[in-house]
This record gives sequence, structure tokens and C-alpha cells, in this order.
Amino acid sequence: MGMKAFISGCQGYSLTPDELQFFADECPWGLILFQRNCESKAQISDLVQAFRSAVGRSDAPVLIDQEGGRVQRLKPPVWRLYPSGSVYASLYERDFEAGLRCAWLGTRLIADDLYELGINVDCLPVLDVPVSGADPIIGDRAYGLEPEQIIRLAGAAIDGLRAGGVSPVIKHIPGHGRANVDSHLALPRVSTDRATLDERDFAPFRAFADEALAMTAHVVFEAIDPDAPATTSSRLVQDVMRQDIGFSGAIMSDDLSMKALSGTMVERTEAVFQAGCDLALHCNGDFRDMKDVAKASPHLDGVALERCSSATARLVRPEPLDRAAAEAEFDELLGRVV
Repeated sequence: MGMKAFISGCQGYSLTPDELQFFADECPWGLILFQRNCESKAQISDLVQAFRSAVGRSDAPVLIDQEGGRVQRLKPPVWRLYPSGSVYASLYERDFEAGLRCAWLGTRLIADDLYELGINVDCLPVLDVPVSGADPIIGDRAYGLEPEQIIRLAGAAIDGLRAGGVSPVIKHIPGHGRANVDSHLALPRVSTDRATLDERDFAPFRAFADEALAMTAHVVFEAIDPDAPATTSSRLVQDVMRQDIGFSGAIMSDDLSMKALSGTMVERTEAVFQAGCDLALHCNGDFRDMKDVAKASPHLDGVALERCSSATARLVRPEPLDRAAAEAEFDELLGRVV
């Protein structure tokens, strides 16, 4: 049986018999972990291995949101606390070389944490460009307020992850920085004109159009498609993400269980693929929802399979790292921001 075009969550620290059978039968492309799945290093390694054994692929993608700051699934005391994107931005604005080095070190250390556990994909960097008055859901997660600064810091972050053998996911294409509400709770609508969106919001994504993986924004852009969020809009996926931005990698939805989307879980999943996304992402670990997402997800084939296979093929073994020296340099640079 071939891979199916979805990424699933799971409920706890280990896979239940039902989850193991589900993963073996449905063979999702990947698994995503949350804090509810992360207790200790040995436990996470066992969970990752159990998933890969169930789907029969030793390189099956295992994803996590480990940005730092407010979005960090692996937490102290087992793992160190990493800063949010705004901290790197503050250092960059004082000394751009120090800011770039610090961003690289931060993600290189994160990658070291993840690789040890078998996690090979991090949903980072955030390429969104925040604006005054927007909902704070992006806020301090961003690398600044200007596209060029975001591009440079995000590039350093991507390089750090890749040096540690972890694949990045750029998010939230084509931009979440203007959202007027939290898309976890409601559907944001953006009324900004197309020219401004092209110049500012879409610019960071255009700079990384050759990356392997991107995650969509559950945001309505009224100037382009007033009727559907980017995740389920063919105009946004095909015309903007693929054509205007030129993104060539695999596009995954943001979490289907977020309240920005409407309809049943089957309807949401079908809408993602009708719009042209390659992968449906479902995170909440609800077993009934998981079955509905699997039911509505196609087997990966054609260009979608090529994109997803290319993302997996780009994973390489990490470069050597002197962890103690890297942490010392990282902490020294962070100390300049305080």
C-alpha cells in the first residue's frame, strides 16, 4: 500500500493498539508531535520508532513545532528554553551579523535536540510579516517587521536546521501577519490590496520558493478570493503560492481542526485537496477525526508524490557540533539583548 497524503497527530506518550493499527492500515506520510506526546527522551524515541515501524518507513517524516518562545513543544527541564523570533530580531537590529549568527545557533541547537529523538522536520521558520493592529497570534514569533530582515534571519534559521539534519517548514504561506483574529479560534479576513500583499506579505515566501515544505495560512485574502481561506482556495494555492510566489515544494495545510475552517472533517480534508494542497495536516489526535481525514485523503501519486519524496530525500546526516561551545556562544549572544 502506498503512502496517503496526510499527516496525523496521536493522543499520548505512546501509540495505542488502535493507533498502531490505524497507522499500519492508512500509512500517513507523516506524524506530528505536541506537548501531550513529549515526556522524556526515551519515551519520544520509542514513540517515533513505533510510528515508523507501523508505516514501514524508517525515514517517515516526524514533525514538531519547536520555534522557541510561546511555541515550543519540548520544554524545560528536559530541554532548554529557546527564544522567540523577536529576540533574534532585536539582536539583528543592533548588530546584524550577531543576529544572524544567533539565529543559526538557535536552530542548530534545536536540530540537535530533535535529531537525537528521531524527529526530522521542524515547523519553522515563521515568515509572516506582522502589522500594527493585527492579532498577536504571530506577534513576537516573527523575525521583525520588515520583509528583508525576516528573509535574512529566516535564512540563517533554515541553514541551522539543515546543518543539524532537520528539514524546515516555511509558514504560513502566503502570510499570516495581517490576521485580525487568531485562526485557532475564528477565520481571519484581510482586506489589504493585492499590490501591498505582493510587495510585503508574499515577499519572504518568494525568497524561499525552492524550499521543500510549506504550511498554509487559514486566512481569507479578500482581494484575491473573498470566499475561502488560503488553505482551501485554488486561487491562493494555484495562482498565488504556485504561480506568483513560485513555490515548488510540497504544500501542507495548517491544522484541519482549527476553528478558522468550517464543515465536517471530511469536507475540510476534501477542500484542501480540491484547492491543490499536497498534504492535509491534522493535529488534535482525536481518533474519530483521524479516521475521517484518512478516509478523505488520496494516496500520494504524481507530482504530489514527487514533491513529498523530494522533501524526504533532502534530509542528510547532521554536521559535527560541539554542543557545549555552541551553547556558550549562543548564551553570550543572547546576553547582549537583555
